[in-house]
Amino acid sequence: MTQSTPLTSLAQNTLYGEGDVFILFGELFGRGYATGLIDAAKAAGMTVVGITVGRRDENNALRALTEEELAAAEANLGGKIINVPLMAGFDMDAPEGGKTPTDMLGDMTMDNWQEFKLDWDKVDQCREIGTARFKAGVAEAMEQLKGMIPAGRNAFFAHTMAGGIPRAKVFLAIANRIYKGRGARYMPSEALTNSDLGKLILQNFDAVSANTFGYLLEQSQEVREQVEAAGGEVRYTAYGYHGTRVLIGDEYGWQTYTSYTQGYAKMRLEDFAKAAWDKGVKATVFNCPEIRTNSSDVFAGIELSLLPLLSALRKEGGGDWAEALWQQCQDLLKDDASLEAILEQVGAYQSGSVMQPYYNFAEWPMENGAEQVDLTVGTSQEIVQMHKDRKVLVSDLLSQHVVNSTGQMMFGEASAPSGPVLWLDHDMVARQLIAANG
Repeated sequence: MTQSTPLTSLAQNTLYGEGDVFILFGELFGRGYATGLIDAAKAAGMTVVGITVGRRDENNALRALTEEELAAAEANLGGKIINVPLMAGFDMDAPEGGKTPTDMLGDMTMDNWQEFKLDWDKVDQCREIGTARFKAGVAEAMEQLKGMIPAGRNAFFAHTMAGGIPRAKVFLAIANRIYKGRGARYMPSEALTNSDLGKLILQNFDAVSANTFGYLLEQSQEVREQVEAAGGEVRYTAYGYHGTRVLIGDEYGWQTYTSYTQGYAKMRLEDFAKAAWDKGVKATVFNCPEIRTNSSDVFAGIELSLLPLLSALRKEGGGDWAEALWQQCQDLLKDDASLEAILEQVGAYQSGSVMQPYYNFAEWPMENGAEQVDLTVGTSQEIVQMHKDRKVLVSDLLSQHVVNSTGQMMFGEASAPSGPVLWLDHDMVARQLIAANG
């Protein structure tokens, strides 16, 4: 792929309504993109069905939810949950009596992690076990789902699985150096990707963020055929990230967060959608803009790409609603700080000579660099300091608006999707927000 394919118009839902079934393929936890899509499905009157990743018992064995856990999860989702544990990844899988990949990392320290070697034959065994376990769970879940979609109704599968970092005690310290370290604390991201730890993480990212979409497409075939035979239609969506076009100066330009280690898995996710599309299956990966979530907070500075949305709202004619949002954001800042000054700082950051080499679509995802990290993290920290409360940020408020708008855009586009991979850039996010609120 040599360039992004942006969504260029706002589509309205023309397919889904009362009695149709929305299937969330990934458990709903905390803040994140899935909530916007679920809200759009509920607003259309759809019945919501979810799954669970399960829970670990005292021996780390994967189990289904208890009655109490299931009730709480279903209340949170607002729908029925198929109680088959579908924990993705293989970092906690092992042959009987053997070590899991996470166990294998137990002796890793900050002093030895770059030279630490894994037994890849044993890792491969764990991956095979984890894959077989997950696919068996999907098969069981799909069998249950067959009886949950009424004849003649449509189905919407929303893949939301992402992540895959093994729970190695030392990783947080490593991540803080790579994604937040400046000066003497800077560590190149290439050090991680070249290490055995990094190679394991990349494999597990593939297993969680990408391969699960492939298994869903493959193992829901009977459900799809059942729905279509009864006159219904089926759509699939997934959440990608591959940079975003934001307003830099007075023009929308593609930019990205560096270094985005999950990028390799996100490209594999796109490949699964393209392969399905070629077979006539309407599957679309929507590459969404940067927001702050529980999982993205490890990436210091990722929120810098979000702030120019304020300028996009004015450029796209946001009117009174956009001005009211500007004021809400201004109210979060200290008295001597202004949104205009922040946006000028972000604009200079994105258009400057340090960052421009990293906005190379063909080379994505690129490794970080000392000067780039220093500027990214430094700019982020300076802007955070301009807030009255470090825990109540402009980027948090904007993130919720982006979640809502992308959910509405994805839901509308899914009725008659225009391609297997689409970018939701700031111009369309702004137009959707204005259409919904203006």
